[in-house]
Amino acid sequence: MTGDEPSAQTASYPSLRGKRVLVTGGGSGIGAGLVEAFVRQGARVAFLDIAEEASLALVAALTPVAAHPILFERCDITDLDSFVPAIARIEASLGGIDVLINNAGNDDRHDIAQVTPAYWDERMAVNLRHMFFAAQAVIPAMKAAGGGVILNFGSISWHLALEELVLYQTAKAAIEGLTRSLARDLGRANIRVNTIVPGNVQTPRQEKWYTPEGEAEIIRAQCLDGRIQPVDVAALVLFLSSDDARMCTGHDYFVDAGWR
Repeated sequence: MTGDEPSAQTASYPSLRGKRVLVTGGGSGIGAGLVEAFVRQGARVAFLDIAEEASLALVAALTPVAAHPILFERCDITDLDSFVPAIARIEASLGGIDVLINNAGNDDRHDIAQVTPAYWDERMAVNLRHMFFAAQAVIPAMKAAGGGVILNFGSISWHLALEELVLYQTAKAAIEGLTRSLARDLGRANIRVNTIVPGNVQTPRQEKWYTPEGEAEIIRAQCLDGRIQPVDVAALVLFLSSDDARMCTGHDYFVDAGWR
């Protein structure tokens, strides 16, 4: 499995059973935790990722506990000519999409002097542009169905002004503006749009950036002890995707253990 399995006290949301959910970047890390969480809620889950081997392994691991077949399609989110048609195929297979989780992104470190126009465009494509076009693709079906949920993944990094992440932080700051704008334009169609702002989540990818001393420094900067896990982020995502959050839209929701 992907790691932390739900305890007996994990919340169950009846409104998520059978919901059609699409997660971008669902093959590993936080995304895999989201896929697993929705599967365990009885949702109909599809996800996109460029990492085929890890994604197929995730599908195989979750299939025994899934109430519905899990759909996976390999896709490069920076290639809109393949990304948007992939969403359309998934939408056709599921008969619509009720919940879109714009999770995919990449936080590679970079130095200001090394940034070229081509690298700028590539970083915006992988961290920002695809979120708008994914939303654009699913909005008509959500409107036809009477509503839906779009959750965009931001980052605490720009709130903290972390080093060597200028382009990533620029994109992640823009996501919060994207959320506010979409929430305003789509609210009368009963489509709720929010931003999830994770702190430093302990995933294999994040661990490659931090030494044990760095990990200890993160914990010292948090209000709470311990390291945030994908399951902690998934708990917030499930709530905001459910009907229990029916009046929550246009805002940024942090799960960061009080990291400041």
